[in-house]
Amino acid sequence: MAGLSLALDQIAVRHPAASEGAAPALAGFDLRIEPGEQVVVIGPSGAGKTTLLHALACALPPAGGRLRVDGQEPWSLGAGDLRRLRGRLFLAPQTPPLPPRQRVVTSVLAARLPGMGLGASLASLLKPRGAADAHAALERFDLGDKLWERVDRLSGGERQRVGLARALLSPAALWLIDEPLSALDPTRAALAMRVLTQLARERGVTLVATLHQVDLALASFPRVLGLREGRLVFDLPARDVDSDRLAHLYASFEHELLGAPPTDVAAPDDEQQTAPSVMHC
Repeated sequence: MAGLSLALDQIAVRHPAASEGAAPALAGFDLRIEPGEQVVVIGPSGAGKTTLLHALACALPPAGGRLRVDGQEPWSLGAGDLRRLRGRLFLAPQTPPLPPRQRVVTSVLAARLPGMGLGASLASLLKPRGAADAHAALERFDLGDKLWERVDRLSGGERQRVGLARALLSPAALWLIDEPLSALDPTRAALAMRVLTQLARERGVTLVATLHQVDLALASFPRVLGLREGRLVFDLPARDVDSDRLAHLYASFEHELLGAPPTDVAAPDDEQQTAPSVMHC
């Protein structure tokens, strides 16, 4: 499988909830990502990291500039071509949109739906096909024993890992992973990064992730983008991202650089309650 290329020229993107006339969440920068590259985006809260991933996922149209995915301008395509292009992308949001009453096996196998016809898709909801593949993907994230559990019986960290396991079954050539470790303890966070980067490399998939964990980002990815207030502050090999650059990037947000989690994320796996929780999908 060949990964997808990404090209942004003076891209500007406005958050969908922003009022008319508000400044764009991403403000006019250029970026090139080659097929099969692995890139991590870091920066303080509100930097525009999630907005960037949603733009790359063809979910938010540019308010200015130009976006090309594998040489195509998504927002100039017809509905059918845009749908096919989106089928080659996989976006894993920080809070996976997993139906709470669905079984984990069904949630993981849903990653294959973009490559299936309507009849096969409906049949898979009634009787999952490929349970062994789903189990193998979950095993990579130390979740094999949760295959037949209901999603609402999982902790926040377990749901996050289920969301990552879906990437392994996706036919996508571009993985866009948004803050995948916020509800994971350090050991499982490191495991998740090893699995994603290793399999993306083996398959030739292009991988773009956002991370709050700066040390793990620098250790796991060869290329680092520093984003602040919607602007690209630096685009460097990980070895060149030194303490001075990080201090400048996280000025006034030093607590995030030191590893304190944002106040709105779930507790790590080992601190989660196991009682059912409700997710809005």
